[in-house]
Amino acid sequence: MASPAVLPINNTDTAQQIGPTPAFRSFINHISTTVQTGFANRRPWSELFDRSAFSKPESFSDATLRIQKNYSYFRINYLSLLAAVLAFSLITNPVSLLTLSALLAAWLFLYLFRPSDPPLVLFGRQFSERETLGVLIVSTVAVIFVTSVGAVLVSALMVGLGIVCTHSAFRAPEDLFLDDQESPATGFLSFLGGGATNAAAIAVAPAVAARV
Repeated sequence: MASPAVLPINNTDTAQQIGPTPAFRSFINHISTTVQTGFANRRPWSELFDRSAFSKPESFSDATLRIQKNYSYFRINYLSLLAAVLAFSLITNPVSLLTLSALLAAWLFLYLFRPSDPPLVLFGRQFSERETLGVLIVSTVAVIFVTSVGAVLVSALMVGLGIVCTHSAFRAPEDLFLDDQESPATGFLSFLGGGATNAAAIAVAPAVAARV
């Protein structure tokens, strides 16, 4: 008696569906490289908190000028302080932290880095790309404006900006000198640099373009 034929199983597609997508891995690598580069370019913390360099600004315009100069010089340190305040606020509000983490994971794995084929199926229902995007947008608005997540984020950013502005207004920048090859920052996330930002955009672009 002949044995039944055994159909070959293609494990390649299964492995591709189980593991993270190349776009996601590329995005994580670029983010990791950007963060490492940013921290490598930060100023010494002892220079940031040098008590002998603090003085009262003579006027509001002097304080504004100090903020601009100090931000150009200490921008990595200031952004680190903002991130620390934000992280502390989220850690002390675990419900908001879990909610925000779930929302971020939903955007990453249900839309940005999910392969377009096969379609998304949840609770026995198939969702199109437009439906998935609509649900994610509505969920984001609800999380930010209905739950406590929005209040936690806004309050943390206000506290962080208050600390940064107060320090930079009272920190005399006369002893600070930017390197000749370093241009002053103009944006909140300018420490990322054009190359790293473009690289991250390239990593995300294929996943987004597939849905256009």
